[in-house]
Amino acid sequence: MTPTRTPTARPGRGRLLARCLTAVLVFLLAAATSEAKKTPTPKVKPTPTVAFSLATVMNKANQLAKSPFQEPRGQVPEWLLKASYDQWRDIRFRPDRSLWRDKKLPFEVQFFHPGLFYDRVVTINVVDAQGIRPHPFSPSNFDYGRTDFASRVPQNLGYAGFRVHAPIKTAQYYDEVIVFLGASYFRALGKNQVFGLSARGLAVDTALPSGEEFPYFREFWLVTPEADAKSLTIYALLDSPSLTGAYRFVVTPGETTAVDVDAQLFLRRDVKKLGIAPLTSMFFHGENTNRFFDDFRPETHDSDGLLLSLSNGEWLWRPLDNPTALHVSAFQMVNPRGFGLLQRDRDFDHHQDIETRAELRPSVWIAPRNDWGAGHVELVEIPTKGDANDNIVAFWVPDRPARATEMFVISYTMSWYDEDAARPPAGRVVGTRRDMAGTEDVHRFVVDFAGKQLAELPAEEVLRAVVNVASGPESGEILEQVVTKNPVNQSWRLTFRVRPKGNQPVELRAFLDKADQTLTETWSYVILP
Repeated sequence: MTPTRTPTARPGRGRLLARCLTAVLVFLLAAATSEAKKTPTPKVKPTPTVAFSLATVMNKANQLAKSPFQEPRGQVPEWLLKASYDQWRDIRFRPDRSLWRDKKLPFEVQFFHPGLFYDRVVTINVVDAQGIRPHPFSPSNFDYGRTDFASRVPQNLGYAGFRVHAPIKTAQYYDEVIVFLGASYFRALGKNQVFGLSARGLAVDTALPSGEEFPYFREFWLVTPEADAKSLTIYALLDSPSLTGAYRFVVTPGETTAVDVDAQLFLRRDVKKLGIAPLTSMFFHGENTNRFFDDFRPETHDSDGLLLSLSNGEWLWRPLDNPTALHVSAFQMVNPRGFGLLQRDRDFDHHQDIETRAELRPSVWIAPRNDWGAGHVELVEIPTKGDANDNIVAFWVPDRPARATEMFVISYTMSWYDEDAARPPAGRVVGTRRDMAGTEDVHRFVVDFAGKQLAELPAEEVLRAVVNVASGPESGEILEQVVTKNPVNQSWRLTFRVRPKGNQPVELRAFLDKADQTLTETWSYVILP
């Protein structure tokens, strides 16, 4: 069954991913505490509030880390957790009860009701010139629709999460900008986009046989904005059996919505794997998928590739896939310039879904604001038989071990956007197709590269394709290759064949150049046995 994609429903998909994998993404561990002074602070106009800063939340996180983790479940009545998906969606926050609506500020906040997947409540605080005060829950803030829940809901139950609204499209209407709902999940969008992939605050021991751990945001502080504010500041307290964390999110809506993230982690015990800036998305099938199922849509995905920017100037593109078995890839590097999951294919004709509008899903780019050191970007691709679950995760894993009682500083900027010619600045991969070339042991790949500089080159120009088996000649051999210009759309097409050797993965890389001048990003792919 294809689920209805609505802004209030999609955060729950991350919970379904958790049940699918027992693996979590992990968030951003950057420099040691001694490097904290090097982390630049987002330039945000001060708000006239009481003295409150990231240091305030850090003190709470530090104290919390000195005591054992307390499991918060059991706060939501069982009957609410057993509500159906349609029943939970029928519970709607009353817009006239939005936080700050009566003040005519540039941001408003609405809240989510616990139930269904959301079995924890979070504490919401408001910070303003009068002080810091809890924002109380009330069943009267909700319209319970056709359900009979209203009179049964505890008066002091608490909220499951919240969403921020701002006039991002027009000055007359406040659209959703960012949503915090479920564990440490959040997702945002820029102007003229629809919700797609999600991010997380932190995750622990992703894809390890020992199982994963899910940190969650247990408390938030919403800083009242000024009347002319362009950004909204949100603080959050993270908690889990292994660690605590103090977070600051500075959200600046726009054509591209920017989210500056600054945090400090406090470890209760050793963590085998910490992941940085985790992103989670959905890829059911695309142009590179060998289909053995029915679907009227030519492609179905929220993201179609992982883009990496290395410190040596190289850009690398890995098309996503829906494998037959769990597949984990690691891209080793030092001090990456950035990485992200992108929805690069924005042609409606390639998706043909007038309900979900997949061509309008945002891409998300993670740009560090301090040195991350040595580590790798990890890509996890999980088999799926439909588009109901997020099955793609990507995050940074530092080489530095995460030891008990240590602290870690986090600092990066997230960009939620649709197109950006600077990522990458040269030619990019716009299509990956493959077949078996009419044989049982030879794979044929057709890779299309496009870009302004490439389009301006005449067809008689001779471009060279640099194609190699990155996993070594013992795993496969390139048989032939040819590069031609596509007269229809002015892109350049690389066609080559490769024969795997033995029963092992074959990692491929390719790019175009001319007279030793690199013209494109590097295309990366893995043939699985």
